[in-house]
Amino acid sequence: MGLFAVIATGVSSMVGASINVVPVMIHRSVPEIGPYVIHAFLFAALPALLAGLAYAILGSAMPRAGGSYLYASRGLSPYWGFIASFSQWFGLSIVIGVIAYISIPFIRDIAYNAGWQDLAKLLDRSWVRVVLGLSLIWGFVWVNIRGVKSYTRWLLPMVIMIFTLGSIVVFSGLFYDSIDFLNALSEKEAVIFTPTEDKPFQWPVFLSAAAVLFSSFIGFDAIAQTGSEAVNASKNIPLAILIAILGVGTFYVLFTLSVYQIVPWSYIAEQAQLKDVTAPGLLSLVLPKGVDLLILAGAAIALINDLPAMLLSVSRLMFAWAKDFIFPQAITKVHPRYFSPHIALITAGGMASIGVLGSHFAGDFFLGIDIMVTSMLVNFLLMCLTVLTLHRVNEKLAKEVSVFTSRKIQRMIGLFGVLFIFAFLVIHVYKDLSQQEIPWYFHSTYIWLIVMALGSLLFALSYFSSTSLRAADHFKTLPQE
Repeated sequence: MGLFAVIATGVSSMVGASINVVPVMIHRSVPEIGPYVIHAFLFAALPALLAGLAYAILGSAMPRAGGSYLYASRGLSPYWGFIASFSQWFGLSIVIGVIAYISIPFIRDIAYNAGWQDLAKLLDRSWVRVVLGLSLIWGFVWVNIRGVKSYTRWLLPMVIMIFTLGSIVVFSGLFYDSIDFLNALSEKEAVIFTPTEDKPFQWPVFLSAAAVLFSSFIGFDAIAQTGSEAVNASKNIPLAILIAILGVGTFYVLFTLSVYQIVPWSYIAEQAQLKDVTAPGLLSLVLPKGVDLLILAGAAIALINDLPAMLLSVSRLMFAWAKDFIFPQAITKVHPRYFSPHIALITAGGMASIGVLGSHFAGDFFLGIDIMVTSMLVNFLLMCLTVLTLHRVNEKLAKEVSVFTSRKIQRMIGLFGVLFIFAFLVIHVYKDLSQQEIPWYFHSTYIWLIVMALGSLLFALSYFSSTSLRAADHFKTLPQE
């Protein structure tokens, strides 16, 4: 995989629900956020940037498939390396299912705006939504099994289309405003809406919203999983991570600013409480016929394109565990024709299918988002901690770091990353546990703790039954490519 394909892997994992769903549906998760979504969005970018810098540092020293598992197991401790990556694997596996599930309403909106009412009604049926969501997952499992060439042939054109069609939303903010939207709402829907102009700023609410919006910046970590397949990995992986974070972050802000410039935040907040809403679905009311279909198509492509990159990411984590004898050796099998880890990909597809079914039975995809946020905050926290401990734990690999080589800069990135991300984790857990009116199994924290307990048991059984794992130098070196 060349540099552009590696960047596309990160971009595809980031752009999708991150801008088309989460910044408008945040009003359901944090109802009191009001007009401060953009501010919370910008604030959420800070810990994501610090985590990205940590990934870049570690990726330059350890350019192998396995990403977070490899980094923390070699630079922190074997157990915490597994927990970091197991947390990442669980969160991403669930959110793959969530994305597949919420992609169907986008396709439904395209059918509705195109005048295909019967098709739109069919796509609104719950069983159709589940079947199509599962079909998307297993279709992309097959794309990945066919190898890197098949993967990049799909990914690269889709990334170009995502930014091209998404830029329509960005530029729409220059030509339309809330008055145009309210007029269109009155003419087309016969609804008269009076916007709420202001809402008091509350720090606890702001920080809670920022912790959820942090999920929008998750995805660049998929780049770290291309270590064994990227050309010049020690250079291209850190470069791709930085380009993905800065480029996509800028696109996020411009996109979301445009949406809130056109649609009053109070209308978005009201609709988010009534149904699942999307940014393109809201804008389709005011944009000219044809243009509305283009932005809906762009959003659908962006969502669907999350799937192959995320499946690649979680399958490579399992592959790395199996290479270290933590998972069954069958996971390391490579397809005889396509040279891809097909058993790992099939297992990833099975786990993602649980996410589809979970979203359906829970009746609210935000449970999956919350699980993913908890999982990735823990993962990123441990990555920043690894930057601080790498020189002490594994001096040989620490000397291989080729970006931000100053130890002083590394310490600053690691320390500020730990502080910021730990604060976000505390806020997110508090927000989750303070919801006392819901059953315990709808709390993402409890689900995460149960899964991590199972992961710890799995690691203990593997570690103490394998003399190779307990060898003194096993976690001091990188696995063979």
